[in-house]
Amino acid sequence: MALGPRLDLRQSQSLVMTPQLQQAIKLLALSNLELEAYLAEALEGNPLLDTASTDSDGSVGDPGDAPGSEGPAAEAASLDADQALASDSGTANDLDVDYATESHQQDSVADGGSGMDGALSMTGASAGGVGGEDGPDLDAFADTSLSLADHLLAQAGPAIPREDAFIAEHLIDQIDEAGYLTVSLLDIANRLGVPLVRVEAVLATIQTFDPTGVGARDLAECLTLQAKEADRYDPCMALLIANLDLLARGELTRLKRICDVDDEDMADMIRELRGYDPKPGCRYGGEPAQSVTPDLFVARTKAGWAIEINASTLPRVLVNRSYYTELSGGQQDKASKAWLSDCLASANWLVKALDQRQRTIIKVATEIVKQQEAFFLKGVAHLRPLTLRQVADAIEMHESTVSRVTSNKYVSCARGLYELKYFFTSAIQSADGGEAVSAQAVKSAIRALIDTEGAKILSDDTLVELLNAKGFDIARRTVAKYREALGIGSSVQRRRARTLEGAG
Repeated sequence: MALGPRLDLRQSQSLVMTPQLQQAIKLLALSNLELEAYLAEALEGNPLLDTASTDSDGSVGDPGDAPGSEGPAAEAASLDADQALASDSGTANDLDVDYATESHQQDSVADGGSGMDGALSMTGASAGGVGGEDGPDLDAFADTSLSLADHLLAQAGPAIPREDAFIAEHLIDQIDEAGYLTVSLLDIANRLGVPLVRVEAVLATIQTFDPTGVGARDLAECLTLQAKEADRYDPCMALLIANLDLLARGELTRLKRICDVDDEDMADMIRELRGYDPKPGCRYGGEPAQSVTPDLFVARTKAGWAIEINASTLPRVLVNRSYYTELSGGQQDKASKAWLSDCLASANWLVKALDQRQRTIIKVATEIVKQQEAFFLKGVAHLRPLTLRQVADAIEMHESTVSRVTSNKYVSCARGLYELKYFFTSAIQSADGGEAVSAQAVKSAIRALIDTEGAKILSDDTLVELLNAKGFDIARRTVAKYREALGIGSSVQRRRARTLEGAG
């Protein structure tokens, strides 16, 4: 075998993705809000991109549609750009390819990552509504714009001596968002070079601040501070707080013997503990809850199902050809002309990619609604098993395309707001050999059974029997897995909780 250097000619095939095609594939996976941020970056970087303006009559105007703005140069440039795009490998069919295993050149940060009306605009309007007599007392919540640390520092000013202010600031800095001190006092004393007793005195002062219970080192101390504030910290309450583990296990008989109280006193103490806040710091500085904005609206009409994209969260991006005509009409060097042509081609491609994205999303959503029509009509119990491949085969697209379209996107319908991934569930075989049902339908049946179990707590074995009677062929371990996924405790935990509710 020769060991010397030599030249060889080889032929091979490889998948090449243009930056434009990478961009189009990325747009599929973005939600409307993410796409809005992406378009803001694109508008800033390309002078030929512009957003549509709404005329006085409510119509959407194109910034490049002004009279006389379309000249021969603009038309020729547009034609050249369109021909270049048409001859490019990035067509609509190229979007429907699995590129999960491909690595691509990232050229920039962007490479890495009309309002609705009628029935659609009202769909799911009540999903996020909160009200009524049983609604939360908003006055009980502190102003979330003020952090817990700022709230405590404001109280420390007049309450802490000036020579101990640095100790108070350090202690407050170590209090977590729930209001607990998570660092040892000895470590803080050694770090600051002060006596331990001095740190303990400052902490004792901080523990008198609002909210009551802040600065505690564990749950027992937090409840103790609140009991003292309410003037309910007697020897019996102290013993109850010292044995919270027994209370969690529901061993009320043993607790009554330890605290030396009767049933009435024990119920009163438990009721008092339930009124305390185990995480007092959470009232301050928490991030406001972010509402989910739907990407799609689905509503039933006389003609069938109406599916529309929520255009209110997306600006309409247009190519400003009048500005291109103005720029191209002046004297330019070769580099400027090339840059201007690139901007026009990039703008044209982005507009086409956005249009293709909307068409693909509507196509996938239409097939999902078709497959899960029983859910939209009758509820979760009629949710059918569905996979990405089933939808992909039905619309003649690749499975990866459907996966991108359904990622981080939400649909609003009469039954509420759901992620598109929610409609893809595994199948549970029917006990009588009939049609399989979805895992979500089984979870719904489990929740319904537990919600109506009454005084007799249902074990997982009993749930299996009841589900088999309903036609669900399911194993006990699967019931336990679904129950835990729903956040429902075991029969033992539910029995203890029922006992505590009866005692309180």
